[in-house]
Parts: sequence; structure tokens; C-alpha cells
Amino acid sequence: MITGEIKSQIDKIWTDFWTGGIANPLTVIEQFTYLLFIRRLDEIQLLKEKKANLVGVPLKDPIYTDEQKELRWSSFKNADPEVMYHLFQKENGVFDFMKNVGAKGSVFAGFMKGATFMIPTPRLLDMVVQQIDKIKMEDRDTKGDLYEYLLSKTATAGTNGQFRTPRHIIKMMVEMMQPKQDDTICDPACGTAGFLVAAGEYIHENHKDWFNDAAFREHYNNGMFTGSEFDATMMRIAAMNLQLHGIETPTLISKDALSEANADMDDQFTLILANPPFKGSLDYDSVESSILKKVKTKKTELLFLGLMLRALKTGGRCAVIVPDGVLFGSSKAHKQIRQELVEGQRLQAVISMPSGVFKPYAGVSTAVLIFTKTNSGGTDKVWFYDMRADGLSLDDKRNPIKENDIPDILKRWSELENEAKRERTERSFLVPFAEIKANDWDLSINRYKEIEHEEVQFDSPLEIMVELRQLDAERADALKKLEELLG
Repeated sequence: MITGEIKSQIDKIWTDFWTGGIANPLTVIEQFTYLLFIRRLDEIQLLKEKKANLVGVPLKDPIYTDEQKELRWSSFKNADPEVMYHLFQKENGVFDFMKNVGAKGSVFAGFMKGATFMIPTPRLLDMVVQQIDKIKMEDRDTKGDLYEYLLSKTATAGTNGQFRTPRHIIKMMVEMMQPKQDDTICDPACGTAGFLVAAGEYIHENHKDWFNDAAFREHYNNGMFTGSEFDATMMRIAAMNLQLHGIETPTLISKDALSEANADMDDQFTLILANPPFKGSLDYDSVESSILKKVKTKKTELLFLGLMLRALKTGGRCAVIVPDGVLFGSSKAHKQIRQELVEGQRLQAVISMPSGVFKPYAGVSTAVLIFTKTNSGGTDKVWFYDMRADGLSLDDKRNPIKENDIPDILKRWSELENEAKRERTERSFLVPFAEIKANDWDLSINRYKEIEHEEVQFDSPLEIMVELRQLDAERADALKKLEELLG
């Protein structure tokens, strides 16, 4: 858990950026990320030097040469602001070195094309460097929590309906899917990599013993996590987020997930966790052809469902956030993808979420779909849950409140065998395949939920007339008294 001291330090750095002239939150995070990476490069070299000195051997594969000493964090942090700023700006200086460090800097360095140094003044650079230098970042938990807190400070939506998924909703989805030891986990629209990070944290919290196995450690560090993201800024932030959470070499794919360039994402993953873009429309010729065979549409939220079905291995599971329109849309494509999920695969759950979950980014109503790829059907009954509260107010402020359905969702999901007893008037219930088919594959909870009306007793018309006459008499008496007072 991030401490109050670190929060205050991050808040101070954030304020320094804003007062220093950088007002775009994503730009702040990106510049902050570059400085964290530069500090990290020096920390890696210091560790290598310490090990080499302990055993009395020459330093192997140094990140910095002796001639590059002035480019190291431990060196330039003590320089005058003007000198430090010149070291960042000059050709083959600090920033150029960071961009060209290559494999030595691990996966983050592979996405530095297009990176731009945007800190406008020596004073601001010095202030931020000194603040970052004070932050203690010795362990994985602190580094990860620090970066998550930094990411939480942005309230700007991205383009094409992209916005940051609330961490508690991500955690709920991960806990429902319970990542397994041999899973290969993918988010095809990973943004800042929140789902991948949460999956890694779930494993650390629930299965520490897995890390005693060398084969699992190799799998965790190199093959378990894959993210795809088209936006270069988001990709850099995702890479840093994963690294700071201890996932050193994830597979990160800088491609449009729906395009022909990503056609090789096929039958690869055992678990997909995602919140793909909602608002977007693509021309048919820009979409990979096999996705269009699953669902012929231009709507990105439907195309991503087609992509996930293609990318999953048979037996693979998926938890994905979709806008409500996917559940009941009447177009041919909407019905086609719903029929595919229910009839062609195994749809297990539809969790309807309130519209305020994504505020202040957007007020769109959403749902979580959980399904398993079978290519041979298997849907027997679908579990529906009507989430009404997530522990935060459903307005733009999103303040903490007592009401929270998430613990109940997790409990009922883990005891699914008991759900058959529930009535349609309750918060959750099961709906059989035949009923969904008869309703034209409609997956909106209101189609199946029964509303329990309470009987209200009203007074008889005669009693109401007596009350009205009494009120009329009281009004007349009050007017008479007022006239007497006025003389």
C-alpha cells in the first residue's frame, strides 16, 4: 500500500509539472516515466558494479561506459540546473542515451521511437529530478503502487472511446477469472496495462509458492503476459507500469489489434482480460479478414469480440467489458456476435454495471461478459448479476460509499451451484439457453429480471373528499383571521 509520504511526494512532483507549464496529464506521466527509467538504468548499473566489486571481477555488460559517467542519474542529479538541462538536451546526451539504450534497458527501451523531451526549463527539470531522487523505490510493491497512484491522477479520456478502467473493476474481473499457473494472458487493447498488472498482482498475492518453481519464474517473466496497443505513448507507459510491478519482459505488440498486421494473433492465449475501445468505426478493408468472418461490422466493440474469439485457444477464457448496446443491439452484427457467444461458445456470465462506473471519463452503461471458447457450444445457463453499486458514488466525484456489490458478486460467482435457487426478482439469477435463444439472443438483464411490485393501500375516494373539505375549511379560516389582522 502506498504511504502518505510517497503520495505527498508524487503530488508535489505533479504540482511542479503543472506550475512549470506542462498541463496535459498524459504528458506529465510520460515525462515522469522517462525520468524514472533514467534513474532505473543507473540503479541497474550500480547493482552490477557492486556485484563485480564483491567478487573482484571486471564489470560485465555495463549500461554506461566510463566516458558516459556524466549521463548517469547519480552524477547529473548533483549538477547545476543549467548544466543538467544541457546534458539532457545535447546530442548524445541523457535523453538520447535513454532512447538508444536498446535491449540493455529491457522492454521499455524498445518503444522509445517518437519519445520527446518536453520539460521546458532547467528549473523545472532540477525540481522534478530532486523530488524523484527522494522517493524510496527499493521493492516491487512500492514501485508498482507509486506508478498506479501516478496513473490515477489523470482524468482525461483518450481518443476513440479509450479511458482508464477503474482498478477495483479490473481486480474484480481478475479475481473472477483466477489466473492459472500455465496461463498465457493477453489484453489486446492494453492501454496502460492495468489488466496485465492486476493479473500479476493476483498471482503474487495468492500463489507466492509458484515462484519457487524455476520453470514458472521463466514463464512469468517471459511468456505469460502479452499486450497490444496502437498508441505509442500508452505503450511506453504500459511497459514502465509492467516493469515497475516486476514483470520485466512481457510481450508488447505495437500494432492496431484489428488490422491485417496483427493477423498472427490466432489461437494463442488461454486468458483474455480487456476493456476495448467503445466508440469507433473502421472501414472493412482496414480490418483483418478472419475477424469479419466472425462478425461483419464496422463497430470496434463488436470487432474486438471477434478478435478475442480468434486469439483464444480452444478452452481459453475471457472477461471483457462491453457497452450495453452489445447486449441488446438489434443490428445483424449485434445479433450475430451474441449468437456466436451463446450458441457457438460457452457464455457463462453477464454482469450489468451502473452507468457511473466510468465517471468522470464517461457515463456509458457497461457490462462484463465472461465466456469460454469451445467452438462447439456448451452454454447451458447464463448467470446474470445486476450490479447497482461499486463502493464509490456514481457521480463525477466518485467518493467512497458503503454500498458495494463487488464482494457479493465474487461470493456468488464462487458458489454458482447455489444460484439455481434464486428467483428472477433477486440481484442475480440463472437464465437457460433456450430462453435466451427465444429472445433473439438478447443479453440485457432487464429482459429476464422480474420486478416485484409492492401493493400500496390508498384511502377511498370518500375519505379523500372528507380530507379535502377539512383542508378547505382550514384555509378559509386562516384567510378570515388574516383579514381581521389587516383591519
